[in-house]
Amino acid sequence: MASPTPETPIQHSPSARSQRRPRRRLFAYLSRREIVRINRLLRREFVGGLIIMVAALVGFIAANSPIAEWFLTLREFKIGPEALGLHMSVGHWASDGLLAIFFFMVGLELKREFVEGDLRSPRTAIVPVAAAFGGVMFPAAIYLAVNAGTDTAHGWAIPTATDIAFAVAVLGLIAPRINPALRMFLLTLAVVDDFIAIAIIAVFYTDGVNLTPLLIAVVPALVFAFLMRWKGEWFARSKWGAWLILLPLGIVTWALFYNSGIHATIAGVVLAFLVPVRGKTGGEVAETLNSRFHPLSAFIAVPIFALFAAGVSLGGASRFPFDPIAIGIMLGLVIGKPLGITLTTWLLTRFTRATLGSSVLWREVIGVGALAGVGFTVAMLVSELSFSNESDIDTGRLSVMVASLIAVAVAAAVLMPGQRKRANRPITQANLVVD
Repeated sequence: MASPTPETPIQHSPSARSQRRPRRRLFAYLSRREIVRINRLLRREFVGGLIIMVAALVGFIAANSPIAEWFLTLREFKIGPEALGLHMSVGHWASDGLLAIFFFMVGLELKREFVEGDLRSPRTAIVPVAAAFGGVMFPAAIYLAVNAGTDTAHGWAIPTATDIAFAVAVLGLIAPRINPALRMFLLTLAVVDDFIAIAIIAVFYTDGVNLTPLLIAVVPALVFAFLMRWKGEWFARSKWGAWLILLPLGIVTWALFYNSGIHATIAGVVLAFLVPVRGKTGGEVAETLNSRFHPLSAFIAVPIFALFAAGVSLGGASRFPFDPIAIGIMLGLVIGKPLGITLTTWLLTRFTRATLGSSVLWREVIGVGALAGVGFTVAMLVSELSFSNESDIDTGRLSVMVASLIAVAVAAAVLMPGQRKRANRPITQANLVVD
């Protein structure tokens, strides 16, 4: 009887191992429903971004034209009840008042993303969240390195913000055929970026807190929350309910936040987080309110802010372009943003079992990262909050505008050459779903 031979160990080829543990693509969609929602949101932000661009251009031209004196006088004209602590300039009303509407819209989108969107799952949230943090830390570090040991170091947060509407509008113009997954990545990254910016404003740009108005603000906020929980779907559908009931509660809460010392735009985020994503019968509340009131934000509130914020005179108090403020902001937005986003994404592919996917190129990731350097709305706001000197504020504003234009040029140079190839390379179904 033949002696048994020892079993030869089974050799697993690398391909067999990879079949058991498939690598996950970083840029992929969750579902068809999410694709439809994101495409609708992108179209909306595209139109809003174009309007904001026009408003900013008009403001810049007005500040450097024969009507400059009239324009600047209008921006500094004060209006509002002084007894309530709301006697502010028109420009101040635009940044602290109208931008609260914008932040309310951002809060609604954040709430939905955390509850039902990409950010509810660590598996899908890891990429935009990590990239957003990378895109915040690198610009801040660059700005601080340039302004170290000076009073202007307080402006470190200016180059950390990405403007959603601007970035999406520019992406639609320079790269209309880019992989839709990268559009979704940019949108989600910018939403997370806004969340970080909100936290930065609340923590680092609040000089002091007056507890009395802040505690009183809890009352209208709780009433707002109760009404939204009780009749949220009705308010979302009603033509007049939100205007006659919710808006006054929101205004009171905003005014109390303003007098408390916390930046008034934070009130918009707080109220948005009190809105349920779905009502008692499962109907969409946050999404419906977002769709209904988005025109008020994108077509009125933010363009008016852009009109006055971009009104910087080239011959005025600005020390652009050789001031450390200007150098820190421009290097942060143009270099820090794409470097932080791209490097963070590369680290995910290097140290996890994730891969880009066959239809996404590193050049496109770099291009999208460069486009995230378009920082306008929030960056302009942070510039106003960072400095008290008008010269510093104007230098910051002008630097943000110039850096954003350079970021667009860099993104176009990186993304546009690949658009012709992309036109002949259809995106397959495999690239539209998570592995």
